[in-house]
Amino acid sequence: MELLNDMALFVEVVKAKGFRGAAEVLGMPNSTLSRRISALEKAIGLRLLHRTTRKVEVTEAGQIYFERCKRIVDEARLAHEQLGEMLAQPSGVLRVSFPVDFAVTYLAPLIAEFAGLYPGITFDLDLTSRRVDLVSEPFDVAIRIGESQDSQLIARPLASLVSYLYASPHYLEVSGVPGTPNDLERHQCLNIQKAGAWTLTDGVQTLSVGVGGRFMVNSVGMLRRLATLDQGIVLMNEEIVADELRNGQLRRVMPEWQGKPVTVYAVTETRLLPAKTQRFIEFLRARLA
Repeated sequence: MELLNDMALFVEVVKAKGFRGAAEVLGMPNSTLSRRISALEKAIGLRLLHRTTRKVEVTEAGQIYFERCKRIVDEARLAHEQLGEMLAQPSGVLRVSFPVDFAVTYLAPLIAEFAGLYPGITFDLDLTSRRVDLVSEPFDVAIRIGESQDSQLIARPLASLVSYLYASPHYLEVSGVPGTPNDLERHQCLNIQKAGAWTLTDGVQTLSVGVGGRFMVNSVGMLRRLATLDQGIVLMNEEIVADELRNGQLRRVMPEWQGKPVTVYAVTETRLLPAKTQRFIEFLRARLA
C-alpha cells in the first residue's frame, strides 16, 4: 500500500511539474513529498526526476514509470470510489476546460443546473481557446468542438451543431443580398479561420465556397459583434445569435443553405473516469442531445 501511495505522489509531482505545486494539491509539506519521492527512487534503483534550483524534469526512466503509474493510480482511485458513497453522490473538484464562447452561450445554464443536482462537487472551470494538454495538465475533461487531433485521447460525442448565414440589415442594404453560395465570394465574410472556405449544403447538393474578408478573428463572440456592426456575413449556430435575431440586429441570409454540422466532444485522457466526471459527461450528453 505504501508503494501505491508513493506512486500516486510521483504522478502528482510530474503532473504539477514540480514539488511545490504537487504539495499544494496534495495538502502536504514540500519537504515530506520530496523525501517520499527520494525513497521511491532509492527503492527502484533509478533516478526518476532531475532536480535543479529552478525546475524539476522527468528522466527517461521517470517518463516510462509515470505512464505506467498513472494507469495504476487511476484504476486504484476508481475502484476505491466505486465502492464508496461518491458513486451515489459524487464530490470533489471537477476541473473542466471549455471553449470560451460555447461555454458562455450554451453551457453556463447547464453547469448551474448540474451544480444544483450535485452539491458535493466544486468547479474549477478554465475558459480558453487553446487545446489544453489532458495528459500533463490537471483537467478531468475538456469540451472541444470539431474532431480531436490526438488519437490517444478518448472523445465522446455530445452534440452536433449546425450553422447558418447571418448579416445585419444595413450590410445587406449596402452590399446586396446573396442569392447563391457563389455570391459569397463577392462579399465580406467573417471567418474564425485564417484560410477561407465554407462548406454549405441545401440538403441536395454540397458546395465548398471560397470566402474572404478584412477580419480574421479567433473569437465567436467578436465575430457576432462585428456582424451586428455591419462588417459582413457570418456563418454561425442560431443559438449564439438568438438575441440579435430577436432584436433585429441580424437576419438570416439564404435560409435554404446551412453549414456542415460540427460535433461537440467531451475529451478525457482515460476511460477510467471518477463518478464526478462520468456524471458530468452523461448530463451534458442528455441535455445537449
